[in-house]
Amino acid sequence: MNILQWHEVCPSDDIEEEDVIAFEQDGTLYAVYHTPTGFYATAGMCTHEAARLTEGLVFGDVVECPMHMGRFHIPTGAAKGAPVCVNLVTHPVKVEGGKVFIGLAD
Repeated sequence: MNILQWHEVCPSDDIEEEDVIAFEQDGTLYAVYHTPTGFYATAGMCTHEAARLTEGLVFGDVVECPMHMGRFHIPTGAAKGAPVCVNLVTHPVKVEGGKVFIGLAD
């Protein structure tokens, strides 16, 4: 059974609205977003090519990959625009004491 471990990412005001930052844990890259609807986290790499989503653009609840402009719905990870067709893995996020945390299975 995997137990969820919470990892501190950063102070919540380090991520401006409609922005994304990188978070790395055990050699895996994650993307942590601040959207108009809240804070979210997904896998950090595009499912289409080896591109870092943390270098992409955030528009509302959508992130656009910097390589081929494929788009994902951040809260659900759903692929929203060609050429991407595989959804992103999402991870739980919480904000406590002014800090953002990502929940990862150990």
